[in-house]
Amino acid sequence: MKQLILVRHGKSSWEYEVGDKDRPLKERGIRDAKLVAESFKGQDISIEAIYSSPANRALHTCTIFLRELQLSESDFNLAKELYDFSGEQVMRFVLSLPNHLNTVMIFGHNYAFTEVANTLGDTSIDNVPTTGLVHLKFDTNNWQTINKGVTVQTIFPKALKE
Repeated sequence: MKQLILVRHGKSSWEYEVGDKDRPLKERGIRDAKLVAESFKGQDISIEAIYSSPANRALHTCTIFLRELQLSESDFNLAKELYDFSGEQVMRFVLSLPNHLNTVMIFGHNYAFTEVANTLGDTSIDNVPTTGLVHLKFDTNNWQTINKGVTVQTIFPKALKE
């Protein structure tokens, strides 16, 4: 069985005159990342590899999750393919994951993550919000053959604040 955990980056700031890759998280993005990570933490899921888009906002969100979930930095890698907004590069990345990995967490962007969640999951999601987490499971041992899986859970910050 393979498991893919998608996490969209936290709310970013447009306050600074920087390029898209350099946009930082807002305070809300930092708080939401801690909140979602804390909610996910209690599930005791063994994550074998973590990949992040090189964009500052995704990388910072990822760093918060690494710290909150007490994941090893040695299991972390940057993946330029995750700096994608359509979902095509993200799908190619997922389909090329090494088969010795069973549970992978990736950090990236919308619209790509909503597209991937809807293509691979069995639950329709209108929009994966900032810092939204979508957990998918696939009944296969080969990343190259994953198709429709099961949307095990979604953790969205707004639901945690109600």
